[in-house]
Amino acid sequence: MSRLVVVSNRIADPRKPAAGGLAVALGETLKKTGGLWFGWSGKTVPDGMPGEGKLNVHAAGAVTLAELDLSEEDVDAYYRGYSNGVLWPVFHYRLDLAQLESGYLSGYRRVNRLFARKLAPLLKEDDLIWIHDYHLIPLAAELRAMGCTNRIGFFLHIPLPPPQILAAIPSHEWLMRALFAYDLVGFQSEADLLNFSHYVQAEATAEPVGASQFRAFNSTVQAGAFPIGIDVDEFRRLGLAREARDTFDTTRKEYSRRRLLIGVDRLDYSKGLPQRIRAFGELLREYPENRHSATLLQVASPSREDVDAYVDIQHELESLCGAINGNYGDLDWMPVRYIHRTIARRRLPGLYRACDVALVTPLRDGMNLVAKEFVVAQDESDPGVLVLSRFAGAAEQLKDALLVNPYDIPGTAQAIQRALQMPLEERRARHAALLENVCKYDVHWWCRQFLDTLAGIR
Repeated sequence: MSRLVVVSNRIADPRKPAAGGLAVALGETLKKTGGLWFGWSGKTVPDGMPGEGKLNVHAAGAVTLAELDLSEEDVDAYYRGYSNGVLWPVFHYRLDLAQLESGYLSGYRRVNRLFARKLAPLLKEDDLIWIHDYHLIPLAAELRAMGCTNRIGFFLHIPLPPPQILAAIPSHEWLMRALFAYDLVGFQSEADLLNFSHYVQAEATAEPVGASQFRAFNSTVQAGAFPIGIDVDEFRRLGLAREARDTFDTTRKEYSRRRLLIGVDRLDYSKGLPQRIRAFGELLREYPENRHSATLLQVASPSREDVDAYVDIQHELESLCGAINGNYGDLDWMPVRYIHRTIARRRLPGLYRACDVALVTPLRDGMNLVAKEFVVAQDESDPGVLVLSRFAGAAEQLKDALLVNPYDIPGTAQAIQRALQMPLEERRARHAALLENVCKYDVHWWCRQFLDTLAGIR
């Protein structure tokens, strides 16, 4: 078995419970192969220091972790600048928020070249290399330029937009050409794969040479949809632990007279949070029987609070929640409980289980694993209802959720009302179908499917 080398912007010690399902899934394969995980340490060194950032290589059980320090200048250009100031908004269809004339591209290319230069000496001839996400799109091309002939796969965790949006990025041709240095490129959804197919044929005059294979720039790349899942067994174990059970008991007791709705998101403009709060307000206005009955618990974890767009959305959320509470609240009932901090992951299964409805309504999302976690956390004899945006990657799999257009505020309110009124028999049937899908296509399936496909490419 070839050794697996995983490369991502940040790395996690797969031995630690807080690492999450992705790290656990990758960690299992890394352990089997005595693998290597390479990425940025999260640490910075002052600009102007002689030499480059330090590469710290250390063992984490059977896995080797290699963490590279970066300069503040490089973090500003590569991470905050090009990755999150250009690629993130464009890939989430938000051209209005993209810093397209920022000049960050040179820093992005420089750091990817640095990653390649530091990684190359650690590689073995038959290593299987798996590179993750938008921060590192050109890394394979940099490795190829240094003579690397290993099989290299890439997985994009966020959406890929249509060609007309991608083409707004200056140097978009170079960026997409870099994907042809990979043997396999994976996307979250069939919609993303279709956007890739349309782009490479329209903009790069790529020739289809097989099922989801494209030839251009004297290279052939295979592409595919590999929807990521959660670690179902791990999340169930979390749900049985004391902290989750205590959270369930406390929440049920505190809101014993209420119907609870839950939203758990990072505070990000892609998550559709203002639209969700407006839809809940519309619910209270159009369906007054929910007043003094329904309560929305909205958790919005802090995210990139030094960026103006995130500050703006935080202020908008606070204003919307305050307006709804002011208009409809009473001494013994607040319609919206807005929490602007991170809730410990070990408490989430209990919180999900205590709620009647989950609102997962992003404007655009690569997958969204909160939807899948909510399904797993439910009591199968009396499950809650998932209201899911049709623009989340998860919607391709979770068709038995109530699918909504988050831009349609009245339509979303109607779907929430339907969820609150849904008969037990229908809730059970929908939940059973959702749970079957989530369990079948879990994170371990995703990992095996991608790596088996990569290993099988000649």
